[in-house]
Amino acid sequence: MDPAAQKRLRGRLEKLDYTAYASNCAVVGQTLGPVGEESIQRLAVAAATARADWIRAAFELADAHGSPAGEAVASLARRRAAFEELAAAYEGVRRLIERGYLPT
Repeated sequence: MDPAAQKRLRGRLEKLDYTAYASNCAVVGQTLGPVGEESIQRLAVAAATARADWIRAAFELADAHGSPAGEAVASLARRRAAFEELAAAYEGVRRLIERGYLPT
């Protein structure tokens, strides 16, 4: 690709990147508004609590005699899913902050 075409392509891609950035700032800002440190900490504590609950339930299941019943395993899976969703949400907040999408 010749240098002029490369320059046009880079310019177009930069414009697309800025459009995505501006769109994310507007949508996230409108949807969430300013998010304080306390809110982020509560999300982190919720994820940590869900993780501890999931692992505690796993230990209890392991301590039970015999093969775990279907509902006990399903309950364990629900706890894991809750932890994974909260952890993913926390990581999502980190990404919003890293990219400058989240108003502070």
